[in-house]
Amino acid sequence: MLLLALDTATPAVTVALYDGDGGAVVAQSNQVDARRHGELLLPAVDRVLGEAGVGLAAVTGVVVGVGPGPYTGLRVGLVTAASFGEALGVPVHGLCTLDGIAYAAGVTGELPGEFVVATDARRKEVYWARYADARTRLGEPSVDRPADIAETIAGLPAVGAGALLYPDDFGDVRADLPQHQSAAALAALAAEKLAAGEELPAPQPMYLRRPDAKVPANYKVVTPR
Repeated sequence: MLLLALDTATPAVTVALYDGDGGAVVAQSNQVDARRHGELLLPAVDRVLGEAGVGLAAVTGVVVGVGPGPYTGLRVGLVTAASFGEALGVPVHGLCTLDGIAYAAGVTGELPGEFVVATDARRKEVYWARYADARTRLGEPSVDRPADIAETIAGLPAVGAGALLYPDDFGDVRADLPQHQSAAALAALAAEKLAAGEELPAPQPMYLRRPDAKVPANYKVVTPR
């Protein structure tokens, strides 16, 4: 099982090739740039495959982060994953982006109990979820203003770039742990779940709110009737 994993739901444009049989990352690329997802993703895939010394045809499955994340960045990864799956005739699996960050932080052994993962949702909000451990999310992800959830998460360690932005509200922010998404962690988590016989979510976007772009209301018709 050779999994190609990618995620563009956060400012991180991350790609990894994971050997599910050997349980190891073969190659990976991680770049943080919130404005160049479309420009960086395919070159990153090509670079990872080149470092691994394999062609795209060797991939047996694709794993993609489904968010939550902003509309524009998130769809870059989802459309690319769907295209690879269609071209190669291989399954495409979705996983929550927050789950990948939780896995990367949790497997370090530095979070023995419950913790919170938060990413930047812009508009002074965060996408966040609560975890029992590296592999177990408690409930569905949400988008909220940090001040509105401060009481709910009080006393819990917090990881992720979103928590770093609002240290007063998240309290115990663990800046020493992974803050950005890692396709390597996403792939490792997916491989574990697949090996255990779990059915992974469909690669459908988790937006949690409407896109920023809207059709103007009450605009004037300028074409002749």
